[in-house]
Amino acid sequence: MQRLPLHDEDWEYVRTLLPSDLEESARKNNALLRCRNVPDAAALIRMALAYAVSDLSLKDVAAWASALDVAQITGPGLFYRLREAESWLEHVLGRVLADQVPQAAGGWPVRIVDATVINGPGRKPVQWRAHVQIDPGTGGFRAVELTDDSGGEKLSRHRFRTGEVVLGDRAYATARGVHAVREAGAHVIARFNPGNLRTCDARGRRVYLAQKEGKTPAVGAIQYSISIPVPPKATRSHKIWDSAKAIAWIPARAIGARTRSGEVIWILTTVDAQQLPAIAVMGLYRLRWQIELLFKRLKSLLHLDTLPSREGPTAKSWMLSRLIAAGLAQRLVQPSGPLFPWGYELRSNPPAESTHA
Repeated sequence: MQRLPLHDEDWEYVRTLLPSDLEESARKNNALLRCRNVPDAAALIRMALAYAVSDLSLKDVAAWASALDVAQITGPGLFYRLREAESWLEHVLGRVLADQVPQAAGGWPVRIVDATVINGPGRKPVQWRAHVQIDPGTGGFRAVELTDDSGGEKLSRHRFRTGEVVLGDRAYATARGVHAVREAGAHVIARFNPGNLRTCDARGRRVYLAQKEGKTPAVGAIQYSISIPVPPKATRSHKIWDSAKAIAWIPARAIGARTRSGEVIWILTTVDAQQLPAIAVMGLYRLRWQIELLFKRLKSLLHLDTLPSREGPTAKSWMLSRLIAAGLAQRLVQPSGPLFPWGYELRSNPPAESTHA
């Protein structure tokens, strides 16, 4: 990740990478109902980014904005603006990342999902969790949702397109999660614990994979055709419930292989064996490690885990702004889509020049 340029000579270029509906979306999301002291939405997002990517306080960012004639605002005034801008910043982040999704040219469009915890200063055990979806082809993230610690990791939290293959770790290998992905027309490849997922045969009889681990070869893989019952919504999947009440049955494969130390690991996939053999599934699952590298970059280079406040009114806006900066940075470093000889995308309705009231 590179540091986001926010000086006058660079800002106009960065502005072309932001969504074209900044003004409309800011008002729709109640981030800029009145332009008192802040001339437009571009000025507001610029100050939010400056606060997120620098070590400046809100008071210092307000002084910086005044010096550059970006906005005439005080520290408390900027605090209020950022506090009210959470939903708008979520919209901007979604648009920035959506604009970078490439069209698949062939093969399997793969998406990797995982979550990371973000902590700030203070004694209280309040945590934030970033639920992230990345494209292993570029290593860049394509979607992110911020929740508090009560927001669990689940596949149904994400949106997928028909034909995509979703990679996840054991936290995502649930019957309801797999069902949500299949309902979207996508497929799942996830590591799972046989004791935490009910697996059956085509007739609905239980298949106890843990009892079959002795047949797993030292090198290579073994696979079993299984069917996964999806519990009713009112039932907790880890509790005892009658498979006859399942709302759906998902055809899948359980693939077992051994590590170098001899441990057996199980991979669940809904991709047909004729389309993706067992060894290919295991190889594809290895791509999941890329999301761990992304989290390391976000925290070590962009310092996403250096929250100025763990539970302050602007904590979420700060994180969203920093994630927007990361999305813009990966666009600057790895431009996707057609390359323009002038270095940026031309728009039919370019943003108007800022005018101060």
